[in-house]
Amino acid sequence: MSHHVQDPQLAGTSAALFERAAQLMPGGVNSPVRAFRAVGGSPRFIDRGAGARLWDVDGREYLDYIGAWGPLLFGHAHPAIVAAVASQVGRGTAYGAPTRLEVEMAETIVRSVPSIDMVRMVNSGTEATMAAVRVARGATGRDAVLKFAGCYHGHADGFLVKAGSGAATFGTPDSPGVTPATARDTLTAHYNDVEDVRQVFSAHPRRLAAVIVEPVAGNMGLVPPAPGFLEALRELCTADGALLIFDEVITGFRLAPGGAQQHYGVLPDLTTLGKIIGGGLPVGAYGGRRDLMARVSPSGPIYQAGTLSGNPLAMAAGLAALRQIEAEPRVYARLDAMGAELETGITSVIRRRSLPCRLVRLGSLWTLFFRDGEVRDWRDASACDTARFARYFHALLERGILVAPSQFETNFISAAHTAADLARTVSAIGEALEAAHA
Repeated sequence: MSHHVQDPQLAGTSAALFERAAQLMPGGVNSPVRAFRAVGGSPRFIDRGAGARLWDVDGREYLDYIGAWGPLLFGHAHPAIVAAVASQVGRGTAYGAPTRLEVEMAETIVRSVPSIDMVRMVNSGTEATMAAVRVARGATGRDAVLKFAGCYHGHADGFLVKAGSGAATFGTPDSPGVTPATARDTLTAHYNDVEDVRQVFSAHPRRLAAVIVEPVAGNMGLVPPAPGFLEALRELCTADGALLIFDEVITGFRLAPGGAQQHYGVLPDLTTLGKIIGGGLPVGAYGGRRDLMARVSPSGPIYQAGTLSGNPLAMAAGLAALRQIEAEPRVYARLDAMGAELETGITSVIRRRSLPCRLVRLGSLWTLFFRDGEVRDWRDASACDTARFARYFHALLERGILVAPSQFETNFISAAHTAADLARTVSAIGEALEAAHA
């Protein structure tokens, strides 16, 4: 591991930086969960990362399970990704013109993701989901979209909607600035509740342009699909003429090269991607059946554009990450084995102490829920003891373990984590759980 000398001007500055940031940015951050509002206290400002570790501006070292919220399958500053970006940056950072890298990225995605025949690169997951919904509306001539409570698809107006008074009612705005007219085009159902979805289709026959879903929910904590849930969505959409959109921004290239659709064997009509395909740089993509994607401008009438879409730095970093996956075909088996090891250790701690907690894990993704009983949807997740979670979070932070600063997020294992890291994590979690339940 390379030695790093702490800049004395940076020492002791997380608190000072946050104070400065609070005067300049809403909540002192550029994305809400970073502000630690859900757990209290002040966020750590990061100076650098390497492998499975981060160092803050005060020189403290952390074993990292946030992983930039999912993109860093191989950890921080992976040499191949660093080299690819360094090579490209000397050739220019943006051209506003096509590049070979975009073609190679598209070929890799189409080769890897079962349902994608054509793909369009964008700059974020939000942009990808916005565009996918527009394609669905343009292709079907319908306005309504069904989403699931607790699933997150970015911050576009149509996604910031809460459920109406019943399963089959249209939504109401969940944020100021979202108009009632926008919210009226969005319906909400409960994740993993097939009957709830059937009721929506029954109440609104041939009105839904699309059903959009995280095939594995990652934004109410980790909640995998119940057996038959994704299959039922596929059948209902096909029968009604609605399109099925899988938001695989988190799961794409994380569960398998082909994401959750490969893992579960259910194919959507449209897919959104992000995170890993950018290797840690800003990126998004949407793709699907050829007949649907051919409707996107300039091939067809559905308009979508972006100055920095297919940015060469993001493409270079993303291709380096995807080529690393192809060079290490057993990386998913290794990540799953590490996940299983972590799960066994944490579950053993919970059982030994008879704690009201439940660990949910799928591959390299995991969440420790502070509640007894199964977590199948947002109703279950929202019943968690968030005050106790906050105590656990800070107890872990004191022990140099960084997990997501919210009960309702997912943690990520990277290929850079080691068996020793996992053992240390299990031990620290045991101590943090004791502190949280004291």
